[in-house]
Amino acid sequence: MYIPKRFQIKDFDKIKQFIDENSFGTIISQTENQPIATHTPMLLRKIDQQYFVTGHMAKANPQWKSFESLKENVLIIFQGPHTYISSSWYQVENVPTWNYQAVHIYGKIQLMDETELAEDLAILLKKYEYGRKNPVLWETLSEQTKQQINAIVGFKVPVEEIQAAYKLSQNRHTTDFENIIEKLSEGDEQAQQIAKAMQEIRNK
Repeated sequence: MYIPKRFQIKDFDKIKQFIDENSFGTIISQTENQPIATHTPMLLRKIDQQYFVTGHMAKANPQWKSFESLKENVLIIFQGPHTYISSSWYQVENVPTWNYQAVHIYGKIQLMDETELAEDLAILLKKYEYGRKNPVLWETLSEQTKQQINAIVGFKVPVEEIQAAYKLSQNRHTTDFENIIEKLSEGDEQAQQIAKAMQEIRNK
C-alpha cells in the first residue's frame, strides 16, 4: 500500500488495538486466473512467540482450496472509519480528499487442524460474547452444534509484514485541521469517528 511518510503508523500496540476494534477484515489470495477475497472476522493472536492473524471460512468457499499450494503471501486488510474531506473547509483553495485508517498484513497462510480451529473459535466467541447477559461460549455449546465445525476451515497467517496508514489531515496546518474536526463532528458516525481519531493523533 502506498503510504506517504506522514501518514505511516509503526506503533505495534496501536496497530493491535486498531485490528481488535476493526476485526472484520478481508483476506485476499491469488488463484491461477484471478485474485479472490473473503470477508470474515479475524483475530490477531500471539502463538508460540509469533503473531498470527487467525480466522475461518466456509468449507464450501473455494478460496481455501488454494491455500496449501500457495507459495506467495496472502494480503489481509483491516479497514477502519473513513470519510470525505471537503476543500471548502480549508482557508486556501485546494482539492478535496478522503481521510481513512487501514492496516495491511502479509504472510504465508497455513491451514489449522481441528484442535487449533476449536481453540480459535472459543477465543472469538469470548471476545464477542463477553459481557452479554446470556453469553454463547464454545465450551457451553452442545456437541451437536459443535459438529458444525466440520463445515468451516480455519487458517492462520504469520505476520511477516505490516503496513498501517492513518490519513488524518496531518498535512494541514492547525487552523484547517481544527476546522476539519469541527465539521466532521457535525457529520455521520464515520465522520465523527475520524474526528475523534484526528483529535487523538494531534494530542499524542
